[in-house]
Amino acid sequence: MPNPVTLHFLGTGGGRFATITQKRRTAGIRIITEDAKTNIHLDPGPGALIYSINAGLDPQKINAIIISHSHPDHYTDAEVLVEAMTRGTIQKRGTLAAANSVLNGNTTCEASISKYHQKMPQQTITTTPNTVFQINQMTITTTKAQHTDPDAVGYRFKTAEFGEFAYTSDTEYYANIGEQYKNARLLILCVMRPGGKPWTGHMTTDDAIKIIKETKPEIAVITHFGMRMILEGPTKEAKRITQECGIPVIAAVDGMRVVFGEQIRTEKPIGKRQADLNMFLKR
Repeated sequence: MPNPVTLHFLGTGGGRFATITQKRRTAGIRIITEDAKTNIHLDPGPGALIYSINAGLDPQKINAIIISHSHPDHYTDAEVLVEAMTRGTIQKRGTLAAANSVLNGNTTCEASISKYHQKMPQQTITTTPNTVFQINQMTITTTKAQHTDPDAVGYRFKTAEFGEFAYTSDTEYYANIGEQYKNARLLILCVMRPGGKPWTGHMTTDDAIKIIKETKPEIAVITHFGMRMILEGPTKEAKRITQECGIPVIAAVDGMRVVFGEQIRTEKPIGKRQADLNMFLKR
């Protein structure tokens, strides 16, 4: 049976001011296969727990938590989600895969998940560029990011039936970055700022245009917007990228879903009442 993947954009904000104002949520992305055997929370920043519940996504069903780097908008809710994944620490289950800085710290960042929580999952994986690991039938490969956390990474997700989708995480543009994301049908880019307003370690609309031209995905989604991007208008910036690249580009909104299967389609956010009903029906 076909087993498409749904990506739930629980949050689409990033950076200090978007985080502390919550002009856009910072809850990360939940990745769930239709058969529910793979249930991943990617970059669970502030709000990941509560917005999972509000969306009808039971955090106790998670079987993997993946974190790209050690900045609060990417890791803050990780420990409580580890506790949910391990059923309140009663069951040693699931996978925690995170950048070296998240688990061990480095010269820039201290470790952001305690050793106590690192011991709870069935396996804990330190991800550096080109690390390959498996979550059920999904193969995940780590890519290189160039960010203010020197251990930051991105991820490629290979499905058994429908090819690959990829997530850049926070990175600035560098030579040959596009090589890492070629053949990904869906490319998710963390675009912190609009064109012409660069910020060290982050991507602008101009950078996204270069990467999309290099990689030529079927569809691209921009997300993880800082305040300057939010004020400028992500939808306007997505339209500009589409015009420049000739490839459909979508500006993510909080609660949006992308279904990755034989076709790639977007779905509008659902209301809390429907989410509550969905969670009830899944029990």
